[in-house]
Amino acid sequence: MKKISVIVIDDSALVRKLLSEILNSDPELEVVATAGDPYQAREKIKQFNPDVLTLDVEMPKMDGVTFLRNLMRLRPMPVVMVSTLTEKGAQITLEAMALGAFDFVEKPKLDLSQTLATYSDEIISKVKAAAGVQPEQLNQKAMLQVDERLTADAIIAKSSKNIPLKTTEKIVAIGASTGGTEAIKTVLCALPANAPGIVITQHIPASFSAPFADRVNKMSVLNVSQAEDGEQILPGHVYIAPGDKHLLVERSGARYYCRLNDGPAVSRHKPSVDVLFRSVAQNVGANAIGIMLTGMGDDGARGMMEMKDNGASNIVQDEKSSVVWGMPGAAYKLGAAELMLPLDKIAQEIMKQGR
Repeated sequence: MKKISVIVIDDSALVRKLLSEILNSDPELEVVATAGDPYQAREKIKQFNPDVLTLDVEMPKMDGVTFLRNLMRLRPMPVVMVSTLTEKGAQITLEAMALGAFDFVEKPKLDLSQTLATYSDEIISKVKAAAGVQPEQLNQKAMLQVDERLTADAIIAKSSKNIPLKTTEKIVAIGASTGGTEAIKTVLCALPANAPGIVITQHIPASFSAPFADRVNKMSVLNVSQAEDGEQILPGHVYIAPGDKHLLVERSGARYYCRLNDGPAVSRHKPSVDVLFRSVAQNVGANAIGIMLTGMGDDGARGMMEMKDNGASNIVQDEKSSVVWGMPGAAYKLGAAELMLPLDKIAQEIMKQGR
């Protein structure tokens, strides 16, 4: 079986070494070359014709975004951005995603032993996904370790209490991961100012969630912000989970509120879509619309099934328009969604059901 070939592009020799060791530790991957700047990278790409690039965001001579823009115009190929978790790094990475980068990972820290333990699974999985490995194969690898994963029970107990009566006010709950930042932007920018209140869990590093919310807020007629604990969920507003806390929805009378939880990772994620969806199932019930967008793995599938069982209307993004059909595919195969739609039809359906 031919290995997936990778070129690592980073101005730091140590980071190039770390990423190469991580990627070469997987038998399906091979780092065929490294480059210290985009000009070296251009020659290495011509020489080795790799399957995937990892690309540093901030580099000398030419920044990663400029290089990516040229690459996508002249020789499109899968790229995983490697970014430092700074506000500037976050903004540049979000721009890179808009230009066609497949996904991003946090730049490894310099403690090698800690780096290997912390980053290996994420980097390897995203490079494989970028190369076109079927999402089902990646999911199978994750499912082999299912016993190691905490479920939503770690944050919010499954309840058999009475589900709230159906009202005219809807709440939309969206879950996403790989490819989700662009998918979320597409959906939100297609919604009018009178859309229902929207809560979102996107798998995203903590330093990226606020800049991401700010970016989408500037593009959309909706009021988009990073969720704060205790704030009321209002129509025309969007609340995005911080990258290091679970987002839950609570109900008090006829009003809904955001609650943030600093508990452990669920389904290996914090924030977790399963946590958000369970809270919506229990506190919003049939007043909810669940949306599962592109993403790797199966986080949210069980929570979406609980939403359906409690009367919610659920939609998953179709495989053709998804960057990775892991999360929406898992929810659909579980029977958790009534509708499977292309990305550009989801906003229209939200408004149809919201009315």
